[in-house]
Amino acid sequence: MNPQQRIEALTRELQQHNHSYYVLAQPTISDYEFDQLLKELERLEAQYPEFRLPDSPTLRVGGAVTREFPSFRHLRPMMSLGNSYSTGDLQEFDRQIRELNGGKPFSYLAEHKFDGVSLSLHYENGVLVRAVTRGDGVEGDEITANARTIRSVPLRLLGQGWPAYVEVRGEAMMFRSTFGQLNAARTEAGLPALMNPRNTTAGTLKQQDSAMVAQRNLVFFAYTLFADGTEAAADADNLDRLAAWGFRLSGAHRVCPDLDAVLAYLDEWESKRKTLDYEIDGVVIKVNELDQREEIGYTAKAPRWAIAYKYKSEEAVTQLSSVSFQVGRTGKVTPVANLEPVLLAGTLVRRASIHNADEIQRLGLHHSDWVAVEKGGEIIPKITRVLEARRPADAVPVLFPAHCPDCGTELVREDGDANHYCPNEAGCPPQVEGRIIHFASRKALDIEGLGSEIVKQLVAAGLVREYSDLYSLTYEQLVGLDRFADLSARNLIEALEASKQVPFARVLFGLGIRYVGETVAKKLARQFGSIGALAAADFETLRNTPDVGDRIAASIRAFFEQPEHLERIARLQRAGLQLEAAQKGAQAGMLAGKSFVISGVFSSRSREEMQALVESLGGEVKSSLSSKTHYLLAGDQAGPSKLSKAAQHQIPILSEQDFLTMIHGVD
Repeated sequence: MNPQQRIEALTRELQQHNHSYYVLAQPTISDYEFDQLLKELERLEAQYPEFRLPDSPTLRVGGAVTREFPSFRHLRPMMSLGNSYSTGDLQEFDRQIRELNGGKPFSYLAEHKFDGVSLSLHYENGVLVRAVTRGDGVEGDEITANARTIRSVPLRLLGQGWPAYVEVRGEAMMFRSTFGQLNAARTEAGLPALMNPRNTTAGTLKQQDSAMVAQRNLVFFAYTLFADGTEAAADADNLDRLAAWGFRLSGAHRVCPDLDAVLAYLDEWESKRKTLDYEIDGVVIKVNELDQREEIGYTAKAPRWAIAYKYKSEEAVTQLSSVSFQVGRTGKVTPVANLEPVLLAGTLVRRASIHNADEIQRLGLHHSDWVAVEKGGEIIPKITRVLEARRPADAVPVLFPAHCPDCGTELVREDGDANHYCPNEAGCPPQVEGRIIHFASRKALDIEGLGSEIVKQLVAAGLVREYSDLYSLTYEQLVGLDRFADLSARNLIEALEASKQVPFARVLFGLGIRYVGETVAKKLARQFGSIGALAAADFETLRNTPDVGDRIAASIRAFFEQPEHLERIARLQRAGLQLEAAQKGAQAGMLAGKSFVISGVFSSRSREEMQALVESLGGEVKSSLSSKTHYLLAGDQAGPSKLSKAAQHQIPILSEQDFLTMIHGVD
């Protein structure tokens, strides 16, 4: 057997042993024998690197160092789920499903709601090519080198029947037993203990050294499959395929014929979850039939056909030390409770959210009160109630301030708004700094090297008063400052110059218009095409823009009616920033108002590039077909159910060439 053949044979043999041990929990050889085979493969690959396969088991030991994790736009949004906490919530969910699906018979799929870190794995021709974190649901960080070290992540799909492109979603986690061993080792080495498995998993996946990730022994549980061209009838069938292709499942999912069976599943696992070696914080309940999911549809943020039932959060009792009032970049004043430290769900909690003045009043909060704290959604601590019987006799009520805690300006509260705001936009330090930090953030202008501490330094030095001042900075002004040697000063000037190429939608988001988030900014950029057109739009025109409505329209009008805002924009324009949509071989906005569903594999571009092209021309890409979809863009191996549904609803089906012809041959 020549070296190439031996490398291939060892790769396949080790993959099978790895699957048997880490996925099936049925080892077929000893650890010593496995290590000897792996060492032989490492020696051969070092001697003949040209023969190493892209799914080699040696990739699992790590070694690649990643200085930064590039962003990747999900082909389908990784949406959140609506939460439920009671039988009544689930009964209402069940009623809505029956109404939306027209009374058709259906079943539910119930499965564990893992308390880990969501990942999306992409396979081309059966080989893992990309792993992406959830991020904000639209874009995540690509962490492929780190994900390869997780031994229950197949580097090559097993079996057969998988199409050219497969996306698998699931949860990366750390077993409780592994976490205990890790903390024991850290304690012995004199290092501080880590707080909980979930946070440890999240931190591990963002390690720059993949060898460190490999040492943490993370595990991956798969739960969602997208495989165009081989679509199943039910989600349970997809789970069977995932198992056949080499993925580890919890083994606890169950098809439930009705809500009563779902409730029985919830009761069963409420007590049994404590016996698991991994953490769950609830149960996910989905309509099992995939064609009905398409019919039931989605809200802007979540599928209507699924819901997460959350088990009651762990609660802790502690004493309120004080209440701080923080001012954000929009001037909103937010109260934050400072607590005597208390351990809650594996984390030491020192602060908790109170939200606004109405919440202080609802709680009847007094200084030095004893309070009950729980983690809202198991993440953000919040005060749920006050233990009035333990209130000190001399306790005084917590009062919301009448004036800004930072600049002393009298606060304002608009009708219908639960929040108080400081109107001193130009002179309130946290607002000034916050707007510049937001402007420079990754999803806005992405100005490398302009973090919060540098912004505070520039403001304190009087060099920057608002974000348009950034483009007047010179090397000579920076080089003598603390934190600014020759290289760092030059790098910031170069980063500012590079930010002038950031697309209009991100510049618009960076302006910090109240209520205009990333998604709304994109839609406004597509709809109006330039900052001038947006500034000139009246209230009625704005409110009729998709996803805008009255509140956002009023905020946009108020923003552009302030002369200082117009002056900032004029300065940005003179600096050369992109304040109108780019023209790319066809009129920007030529697909405005048109919605597309993309399916299959394309020859001229990747699927994500095809999605970006549609969006750059003003179109909107949806994850599922409905009667309101304008086009199905179908590549090779497009999903049969999507093709069938498009024909059923008389939705035009565009081939790759049809689409390129439509947009006049745009690259």
